Amino acid sequence: MAYPSTSFGLGGKTTLNDGYTIDFNYIKLHQSVMRKISKNLFGGIGFYYDAFWDVKEIGVDSGVKTSFDKYGFQKQVHAVGIAVRLQYDSRDNTVNPSKGTYLNIVYRPNRTWMGSSNNWNSFLAEYRGYFHLTPATKNVLAIWSYNWLTLGKGKPPYLLLPSTGWDDFFNTGRGYIQGRFRGKDMIYAETEYRFGISANGLFGAVVFANTQSFSARLNTQLHLFTPAFGAGARIKFNKFTGANLCIDYGVGIDGSKGFAVNLGEVF
Repeated sequence: MAYPSTSFGLGGKTTLNDGYTIDFNYIKLHQSVMRKISKNLFGGIGFYYDAFWDVKEIGVDSGVKTSFDKYGFQKQVHAVGIAVRLQYDSRDNTVNPSKGTYLNIVYRPNRTWMGSSNNWNSFLAEYRGYFHLTPATKNVLAIWSYNWLTLGKGKPPYLLLPSTGWDDFFNTGRGYIQGRFRGKDMIYAETEYRFGISANGLFGAVVFANTQSFSARLNTQLHLFTPAFGAGARIKFNKFTGANLCIDYGVGIDGSKGFAVNLGEVF
C-alpha cells in the first residue's frame, strides 16, 4: 500500500475534528499453515510480517503534538512474529454462509531478534455464527464478535494498534471511516439480518448494527461502546458460489456515515 490514512487519536472519546492525515508505505505478509485436528477444527502456525516506511504526518501545524507524536512517532517500523492459530469452521459456505459457526484464535508474539522494532504481543479472538429464526425461512441472522487485544507490557507500533476497519478484510465498523478509533484493545460486536427480496434470489437486503470499544492508552481500561447501524442491498453476483455484490450504508455517532462495498458478505 501507498496509503494516506486519517488518524483521530487514541481511545473511544475522540471527535472528527481531531482527525489528521498520516501518509505511509506498507507491506503486509501474513501466511499460515494449518493442519486438521478433527472435524471442522484446524491448528497451525504462521509467519506475520508488517513493514511501514516513509511515514509522515500531513496538515499538522508546527509545534502541535499529535497523538502519534505523544505515543512515539517512527518514520519506519517493522513487526515480525510467529503466530499460533486455532480455527473452527462449520459454515456451509464461506462466501455467503446460511448456517454454521466460525471461530478464529491467533496469538502473535513479535520479537526484536526476528527483526521487529520492539517486543509486543497481540491476541485475536473472533466468533461468527449464522442462524435461521424459523425453519421455514431462508433469512439469516448473523452475529460477529471481533476482539483484538494487546497482551503484556509490550508497546505495538502506533499504526499496528487495534483500529476500526483494520481487520484482515477491512470490514469492522461500517458507519465509520477506517481508523476512526484506535487503542491498545478493541472489543467489537455486530449483528446483521439478511433477507431475500426476489423469489429467484437475485435481489436481497440486510439491516445491521455494530458497536466497538477501545482503550485510550496502554495502561487504561476500555472506554464507552460506540454504536452504528445501517442497511444494504444484495445483488447475486454468482449463483453457484452464492456470492453477492454488497452495497451498504452505515450511520455512526457525531456525524459519522458512509458507504461500504464488498464482493461476498461482510462476515
